[in-house]
Amino acid sequence: MLLTISTDSSVTSRPATDLGFLLHKHPDRVQEFVQSFGTARVFYPEATERRCTAALLLDVDSVRLARSRGKTAPDFSLGQYVNDRPYAASSLLAVALADVFRTARSGRCAARPELAAAPLPLEIRLPALPCRGGAALAHRLFEPLGWEVAAEAVPLDEGFPEWGDSRYVRLALRGEVRLADALNQLYVLLPVLDDAKHYWLAGDEVDKLVRAGGGWLAGHPEKRLITHRYLGRRRALERTAFARLAELGDDVEEALEPPVDEEVVPERGDGVTGTDGVTGADVSDPEAPAVAEGLNEHVDERTTEHAGEAPHDSPASGTPDGDATGPDAARVPLNVLRRDAVVAAVEELGARTVIDLGCGSGQLLSALLARPAFTRIAGADVSTQALAIAARKLKLDRMPDAKRARLELFQGALTYADPRFAGYDAAVLMEVIEHVDPPRLPALERVVFGSAKPAHVVVTTPNREYNVRYDFLGEGRAMRHPDHRFEWTRAEFAAWARAVADRYGYRVAFRAVGEDDPDVGPPTQMAVFSVAGERSEGDG
Repeated sequence: MLLTISTDSSVTSRPATDLGFLLHKHPDRVQEFVQSFGTARVFYPEATERRCTAALLLDVDSVRLARSRGKTAPDFSLGQYVNDRPYAASSLLAVALADVFRTARSGRCAARPELAAAPLPLEIRLPALPCRGGAALAHRLFEPLGWEVAAEAVPLDEGFPEWGDSRYVRLALRGEVRLADALNQLYVLLPVLDDAKHYWLAGDEVDKLVRAGGGWLAGHPEKRLITHRYLGRRRALERTAFARLAELGDDVEEALEPPVDEEVVPERGDGVTGTDGVTGADVSDPEAPAVAEGLNEHVDERTTEHAGEAPHDSPASGTPDGDATGPDAARVPLNVLRRDAVVAAVEELGARTVIDLGCGSGQLLSALLARPAFTRIAGADVSTQALAIAARKLKLDRMPDAKRARLELFQGALTYADPRFAGYDAAVLMEVIEHVDPPRLPALERVVFGSAKPAHVVVTTPNREYNVRYDFLGEGRAMRHPDHRFEWTRAEFAAWARAVADRYGYRVAFRAVGEDDPDVGPPTQMAVFSVAGERSEGDG
């Protein structure tokens, strides 16, 4: 299977061979990259200052591919060896593209940084692309991204035109697009057009989709179809993806390394496209399905917001929620706004030691570690998986000794007293309380405010009134995340916070996080508690 990417200097002042710098592949060499299913080769059929073309040629070894597949793979025995994969662009080409052009997809180029950030006149050609939906679908998927699309159906047999067209198209795309964006769009849309993935679909498929589609998918008119097909009709994965995409602005650039903050319940399906990964039931094939409610997954919501903060995990599940701000909100994701608001509040309180209760994948911990003023930092979570992810993302194994000495990670449940929670200037409950069953909230209050008793406690939680601003919250789904036990209005949150403050000897003040809508308030509400007599932000 073949993919070519060309650029022409006739509309720019730069030599076309700069394409080699952006792809990190030298035009004078043929380079090979071994894949588990074959060999990918990159070469340049033409490379002049006026025009440069890079070609990715994937030679699929059907025998090697068959031997690498598990016993539950969906192909019947003969189909593993006799198929179109050596000739037609598919998910295998997308996998090879992701591997071969990994650095180019990230938008990094030390030699030409300004070029990597700028749109280029590109022409992309795929001579044989499986397209379930025909040429019209290719137009629907690529034209909203700014491409001029030429898609020609390939006849089954040119000698017998009465047989009609095959499911393949010859695709040509032309447009001025940033190269990294073009590669990420191809990575997502090639398997979508083919409507098949030739490898096991795991929980990290959502992370791959959000990384590659973070800058464009949330605003795409066909995002439902794209998500549906890319995730192999796994409704559980789809719901998680929509919750996260709803929080991303269409110009947010978390590069290709955004936080990985989900804990997805293992699917019980057999890996075959067309089954629901939660129930194992057959899934219908709507091309634009509605996003269902209900979802037995725990998503670290601190990662999934449109005007807010970083991912976090819930006390009960190890992963708090994911909201998003409306389409007209500031383009800074809500999870980022929330994280920054928490850090700012803790700094203003003068805290030197901080514990993040329900730390999830550690994005808040990372922000705290970046500030030397915080001399002692701890992260606690009930989920061992979340803590493992946090350790990996914080790069504990490579962290300098002085920085590592400031950080402690440990497992703990917030509804049981634990002496390790005590001794900190400030404690943070960021998008955590809404994951606790209401009858268990008094236990959390006793542990945090009564037993640990830090000088300050910062609590954030969704504002239920703001939910009307979210299009993805359709009728029947009143809350932003399926693991939420409740979501409070501003009055309900204030009543709870004041009662806790009175009961345990604190003062409390309130802040808005995200756009403060004049009618419904902000997407996230924050309470800052200070022990009576300590410096406070003002009474609430």
